[in-house]
Amino acid sequence: MDSSTPEADTLVEVTAEVFAVNGRLLRAGDRLSASAGLTSARWQVAGLLLDGPSTVAGLARERGLRRQAVQQTVDRLRAEGIVTTSPNPQDQRSPLVELTDRGRQALDDLLPLERQWLHQLTSGIAHDDLRTTALVLRRLREKLDAQLDESPTAPHQGH
Repeated sequence: MDSSTPEADTLVEVTAEVFAVNGRLLRAGDRLSASAGLTSARWQVAGLLLDGPSTVAGLARERGLRRQAVQQTVDRLRAEGIVTTSPNPQDQRSPLVELTDRGRQALDDLLPLERQWLHQLTSGIAHDDLRTTALVLRRLREKLDAQLDESPTAPHQGH
């Protein structure tokens, strides 16, 4: 029995585009962030700390990544002096990660480059189209989060 629907077929296309765009964003981010001594992965994690300290688990949850991968990135950032860790008064097993002055400076140095790049990237794309894209991707992420929280082995069958 073919359970294909126009929505499911389109979601397959959207998923393929998201994967393709993600790969290109990472490559472009690597180029852009190299001047600050970062990679896309390190830039993402450091950027999450602009609002204040977090745990590795919190950073991983925010980006939908494995905790171990984020821990490796944090270890590299700490070795480079971009972040520091301190005891977490709420959970001694999970230290708080925060930006150092050097880390804030690296992100500040990237800001004008990032703005210029984003301006070039969004040129010719309507703001409403970008908003709709962000909203749809957010809804998909929320649905995926709910499914992943429900069962570690089977996708949710409801709509």
